[in-house]
Parts: sequence; C-alpha cells; structure tokens
Amino acid sequence: MIIFSDMDGTFLDTRKHVGPAGWQALDALAAAGLEFVPCTGRPLSGIPADVLAHPAVHYAVSSNGAVIARLDGERPQDTSRATTLHLAGLSRAKAHEIWEIARDYDVTFDIFAGGDCYTQRSMYDRLEEYVADPHIVRALRATRIPLEATPEAIIDGARDLERVAIYWKDPVDRDAIRVRLAAVDGIEVTRSYSMNIEVMAAGTSKGSALRWLCAELGISTSEAVAFGDNMNDVSMLQIAGTGVAMQNAEDAVRAAADAVAASNDADGAGLFILDLLARA
Repeated sequence: MIIFSDMDGTFLDTRKHVGPAGWQALDALAAAGLEFVPCTGRPLSGIPADVLAHPAVHYAVSSNGAVIARLDGERPQDTSRATTLHLAGLSRAKAHEIWEIARDYDVTFDIFAGGDCYTQRSMYDRLEEYVADPHIVRALRATRIPLEATPEAIIDGARDLERVAIYWKDPVDRDAIRVRLAAVDGIEVTRSYSMNIEVMAAGTSKGSALRWLCAELGISTSEAVAFGDNMNDVSMLQIAGTGVAMQNAEDAVRAAADAVAASNDADGAGLFILDLLARA
C-alpha cells in the first residue's frame, strides 16, 4: 500500500493544520514501512515542513503533478535539497500565451517554477480582494514570493516552469478566460479552489504523477490509496486502486471516488488511513 494525499481541504484542516489522527496515521505508516506522498497544487516549497520532515514521507508531488521529487535524506524539509525525479513543465511560450489572455481581466497571475511560486507584488498585495477565506489568504501569502517584476519578466527569468494559476473576482471573467483557454492547445486546465484557474502542460495531473511514481517504485496503482477534495484531485482518485473523497469535497469529486471519508476538519483522511491499517 502507498498513500497519496492532497493537502488543502484534505489532509490539512481549514486552519491549514494536520489533525491528531493525521499525525497518528503518519506514525503508523512509518512504523509499517509504508509511504505517504503529499500530492498538492502547492509548489514544493509550500508543502508544510513538518509533513515533509515526517519519516513516512520520502517523496512529494507538487504543482498538480508537474513535479515529482525525492526529498533529501538528511534535511527533507529543505526543499532546495530535493531531487527532481520527473518534471512535466509548462513551456515559456505557453506561459506567455496564457498571460496574454489573463492580462485582459482583473485577476492575479502566479508563476510556479523551480519549486517556488512567484507573483507580481501589486497582485500579491491585493489577494484579499480575490479570496474571502482568511486561512486561504494566509496560505497563499506564505507560499508565494512577491516580486516587483511584471509577469512577462518573471516568466522569462524563471527556470523549470511548472504551471500558472489565476485567481478571479468576477465569474464573468472566469467564464471568458476559460473559453479562451479552451482554444489554446497543449495545456491542461483545472482548479483547486472555486475562485481559481490552474494551467499545466497537456497530460499533466496528479493522476499522471501517481502513475509515474508507482511505476518508479515498482508498486501497482491498484495498491495506491488517494485522498482529495477538489477538481484537481479527480484524476488521482480515478487512477488509484482506492480513491477517497472527503465529505467536504465537491459532488463531482465524490462521484469519482470509491469511498468517502469524514471531512478534513473531522480528521477524515487520518482516520481512514488508521482504519485501513487496522484491517490490513
């Protein structure tokens, strides 16, 4: 068995903390010699350091599957020391093409590259205008590096582009952007929050990353258990042998799952893992 879990809305509660059952589950997985793989839309550097440092965690999937990394054995929480095993990068040309669409609307524009996330300072300073939940705002601020440079300059200066993200205020803008993105070839479009749009290279997803890492480790995907709550988790739930949606997940996510766990605020993922281990 190998566990793949989304972070926000899944393994982390609303306040972005791991609950008591979550830590117990990680301890139990480590004792059993089983892997726990954080599988998130966050940049690698944005995964909670205490999760990365846990002995059950040796690998991480970030940027919605664009990056699969092996953590450093001595300092796993230092993501600058991680080894990139697989990169499904977004081309510079595609990133510019997406920005040329986004710039016509009142939105933010995040560039994920090299294990970090970069945002123009003027957009970073306005995050509260786009996101109402203070816990999400705090997490976004903590996982983004504000720069004075324009999005064009950030794209041109970035190494190992992974994906881009757009946060919008007006649903009319959202719909217009999605229509225009549908005409762009070579990209994958998803979301991790109701108020954002996330764009990766075509074929890139948490599901494709799960399949790649299982093959690399010599583990059948039928042995994988995956947890998620939002649309960027659906492919992972479908490819894993057991896909588990959280009770707080959207209807489409629950419909794609084999089972439903209690909500993230009820420590559902941790409790589900502990039950699996007890029955193994």
